[in-house]
Amino acid sequence: MRYRTDAAARLIPLATPRLPDWCDPYLSAPGSDDFFAGRAWYDTLLAQGVPKDAEPVLALCGPGDALLLPLLRQSGRLTSLAAPYTLSWRPLPAPGADAAALHGAGRGFGRLMRFRPPVRLDAMEEAAGTMVPVRAGLRAAGLALGEFRHFGNWHEPLAPGLGWQGYLADRPPVLRSTIQRKLARAARESCFTCVTAPGPALEQGILAYQAVRARSWKPPEPFPDFDAALMRQAASIGALRLGLLRRPSGQPLAAQYWVVSGGCATLLKLAHDAAEKAASPGTALTALMIRLLIERDAVETLDFGRGDDPYKQLWATRRRQRIGLMVNSPCHPAGLAELAREAAGFARRSLRAWRAPEEAA
Repeated sequence: MRYRTDAAARLIPLATPRLPDWCDPYLSAPGSDDFFAGRAWYDTLLAQGVPKDAEPVLALCGPGDALLLPLLRQSGRLTSLAAPYTLSWRPLPAPGADAAALHGAGRGFGRLMRFRPPVRLDAMEEAAGTMVPVRAGLRAAGLALGEFRHFGNWHEPLAPGLGWQGYLADRPPVLRSTIQRKLARAARESCFTCVTAPGPALEQGILAYQAVRARSWKPPEPFPDFDAALMRQAASIGALRLGLLRRPSGQPLAAQYWVVSGGCATLLKLAHDAAEKAASPGTALTALMIRLLIERDAVETLDFGRGDDPYKQLWATRRRQRIGLMVNSPCHPAGLAELAREAAGFARRSLRAWRAPEEAA
C-alpha cells in the first residue's frame, strides 16, 4: 500500500462504550502478544474505566487513515485512552502503514493540535518502533515533545524447557524457602482453583475475588466494576486465568487474575485477606499460579504489571520503563507554559549537576 507523506487528521467522538467495528483492522487480534491493544481491553475500558467527566474520542491521522489514536477528552484536553489499570498504550497503525505514512500521520495530528492545549500520552514503551516516525512527524508540524518517566514494569523471560523447578531455582533463597513452607501449609489447609472460562464458576470466582478485595489492605477501586468486566471479556477469548485460594469451607483467602496472550502471562490484580497475613496466602497463590502458567500454559514471559512494588523484584529480574509524552504547541498559552516549566526544570538540573563536583570537593 502506498501513501502520500502527509494528510489531515480528525477527531471522532464515540457515541457508545465500545469501539466501532471499523476499528478492528487497527486492533491486535485475540491471542496476540499485545492484549492491551485489543478489543477485549478497549471495550472493557470504555464500558467501565472512563471518568464521568471525560469523553472518548478517536483520532484518525495520515494518508489513508494510517494511524488510529484512542484518546480521552477531559476539561478540553486530550490524553491517552488509559486508566490506572493500563499497562501499555500505543498509537495503532493500519495494516501495511510504512514509516512515511506514520510520519504523515504524526504531522497531520500535530497540525490538528497546533492551536490546542498540550496532549498527554501515557504508558508507552521507551523504544516503540511505531512512535519513531510519529514523533518525527509531530516535530515537523512545529510541536515540542517532552518525555517523562511514568512507571516501571517488572517481567521475567522464561527459557524454553525451564520448568517450574528451574524457575524456582533462579529465585532468591529467601523467596524459595518461603514458597516451600507456604505451599506445604496451603496444601494442608486450603484448596486451589483456577477459572478460565465463562459460566457459573467464573461468576462465583468473581464474587470470591471481590470478597477478598474488600477484606484486603487495598483502598477502594476508582472503577469498582472494571475487574469483573475484564475477567468476563478475557474469559470470552480464552485469556483469563483467575486463581483462588480457599479454605475447605469455601472461604476465599487470596485471589488474583492474569491474562495469557501471545505467550505472555500478565498479572493484572491480586489481593489477600489482611486477617490471614501470617499464613501468606498471597505468596502461596502466586507460586501456584506461576507453576500452572509454566507447566500447563507453557508461557514464555511472566509480566508483573504496573509499578515497582518491592515484592515483584523477588519474582522477576528485569525492569523496563514506561514513559509518557507531553505534546506541546508553542501556539497555545498552555503549551507555552508547559515549555517554560520544562526549560526551568532543565536549568535547575543543569545547575545542580554543575555544582555537584564543587560541593563534593
